[in-house]
Amino acid sequence: MTTNSSPQLWLYDTTLRDGTQREGLSVSIEDKLRIARRLDQLGIPFIEGGWPGANPKDVQFFWQLQEDPLKQAEIVAFCSTRRPNSTAATEPMLQDILAAGTRWVTIFGKSWDLHVTTGLKTTLEENLAMIRDTIEYLRSQGRRIIYDAEHWFDGYKHNRDYALQTLEVAIAAGAEWVVLCDTNGGTLPHEISQIVEDVIGHLSFVICQEPMTKDEGQRIIPQIGIHTHNDSEMAVANAIAAVMAGAKMVQGTINGYGERCGNANLCSLIPNLQLKAGYSCITEDQLTQLTEASRFVSEVVNLAPDEHAPFVGRSAFAHKGGIHVSAVERNPLTYEHIQPEQVGNRRRIVISEQSGLSNVLAKARSFGIELDQQKAEAREILQRLKDLESEGFQFEAAEASFVLLMHEALGDRQKFFEVKGFQVHCDLIEGKETSNALATVKVAVDGKNILEAAEGNGPVAALDAALRKALVNFYPQIATFDFTDYKVRILDGYTGTAAKTRVLVESGNGRQRWTTVGVSNNILAASYQAVVEGLEYGLLLHSQAETAVKASS
Repeated sequence: MTTNSSPQLWLYDTTLRDGTQREGLSVSIEDKLRIARRLDQLGIPFIEGGWPGANPKDVQFFWQLQEDPLKQAEIVAFCSTRRPNSTAATEPMLQDILAAGTRWVTIFGKSWDLHVTTGLKTTLEENLAMIRDTIEYLRSQGRRIIYDAEHWFDGYKHNRDYALQTLEVAIAAGAEWVVLCDTNGGTLPHEISQIVEDVIGHLSFVICQEPMTKDEGQRIIPQIGIHTHNDSEMAVANAIAAVMAGAKMVQGTINGYGERCGNANLCSLIPNLQLKAGYSCITEDQLTQLTEASRFVSEVVNLAPDEHAPFVGRSAFAHKGGIHVSAVERNPLTYEHIQPEQVGNRRRIVISEQSGLSNVLAKARSFGIELDQQKAEAREILQRLKDLESEGFQFEAAEASFVLLMHEALGDRQKFFEVKGFQVHCDLIEGKETSNALATVKVAVDGKNILEAAEGNGPVAALDAALRKALVNFYPQIATFDFTDYKVRILDGYTGTAAKTRVLVESGNGRQRWTTVGVSNNILAASYQAVVEGLEYGLLLHSQAETAVKASS
């Protein structure tokens, strides 16, 4: 818990620049703008928007933010130092930086002498001139500077004196922040702590030894930041180690996106630093938006969220073992290191063949179903669960099917419709990648039989379309249901084409999502079970919502 006296940490998000360097991740201008505004709402003070001039997309992004600025965050342009043997004033890429119109600019330069002589193919003295000239020029144009010392820790280990000299030059030229970058991601936390402490001590001594001019007033020592990569699975630990050693800015990305193995994950750093270490990063209300922000960004970049991610993952506060569930029901502290609501997440009780009665009772309660453990229904549900999972069903990922199972055991499962039968016919056309499918279904609603047919680009799509067509006149809300995901798992592949198949179908209505499961030796039959239960559960949600509205009016 943070207080007004908690030390301030400055968060710097580089999802829109470093994060987009992740393999398989690509975003449009609209995507970048949506993410930037969501990070702004989250309270991130610095948002790195990209490298103006590197591509037309980033140019447009900065122009659009000039027209419609963020509410509180500083949008930051990113660029390198000028090229060797030129001048900053004549460097075209720096003109693009100025055109971006940001108050803050992050400039990265070389700290490792190996990169200077081998990568840039220039002298150590010219590299220092490049840092100095670039920062001084941008400062003369009214920009405030964050200096990213690239490959800092490797450079320090190979040539400490020169690496420190690059920082001294950046500070003398006017950088307000110097950020130490573990660009290769190979440094360990104890090394980070020692080096950051050494840097802070060295810079404090050097700067305080400089003569103060009469116009200077009280001298301000530039602050240290940290930028870590996850190649050794140490990015979050290294960033925390740097903060504990005195760093005041933490750079990272949402969900740890980034090149190779990624960057420091802000979704782990923020709660660890704020809830565990007592630093002030964002407000408590903003912290409760963290899980939603994480999932929002993963949705926009079209990457599946990591269900097991700390703090924000769907399984971060999931309890499966019966002993765990029983203990958490009595006191959540027994198996939860924080309250899930603090980061906008929620506790989940997982139902599986390993479940005990406490799991069933807790899961039922989370869906508003009160079971009496002394009555036969609770143990009947538990036994039915274990029997079905032994056949290949999986209710961990198909909670909607488990809710229907509970209602069935309690004798109050609503019969919205009954499928009397279905047929599917597929035409495979040689030379074409897609196939046409025709599904025919016979459905009974309130004693009335309906026969409908529909086409689809595959048998499951056709079956889904035929069911909707048959039911939509009775239940118009079905038109709002979406078929959002379809997963197939072969359970016993050694039996070849006769293998048992499990199908998971995810559906949604624009506000909620739910998953249902089907299992059969026939993939169409398994799909049919999951699709039918998906429609049934959606109708159940609608019915419950209508009942709640009537009760409140």
